[in-house]
Amino acid sequence: MRPHDYFVYIATNARRTVLYTGVTNDLQRRIWQHRNGEGSAFTKRYRINRLVLYEHFREIEAAIAREKEIKGKRRSVKEALITAQNPGWEDLAVSVLGLDPL
Repeated sequence: MRPHDYFVYIATNARRTVLYTGVTNDLQRRIWQHRNGEGSAFTKRYRINRLVLYEHFREIEAAIAREKEIKGKRRSVKEALITAQNPGWEDLAVSVLGLDPL
């Protein structure tokens, strides 16, 4: 498979009650979809629309492996991972992707 840009990300809702881990080749588009209620019924139901962590990969296989690794972790480990890279749990869609604030 040829190298490309892939992203593993964690998104949450306004109250941080739900964490969603996903993989995509277009992070801006995917977060826009989450913010507009498109995509999975799960993310729509729980209003998952804030990007709090992302990691970049050049190979899809590595991205999928990392997504599975994160999904297999306890919530406390995911929270620690987010806090280590984004201490204020800021919506990275605003500062990194240039999307409008919610």
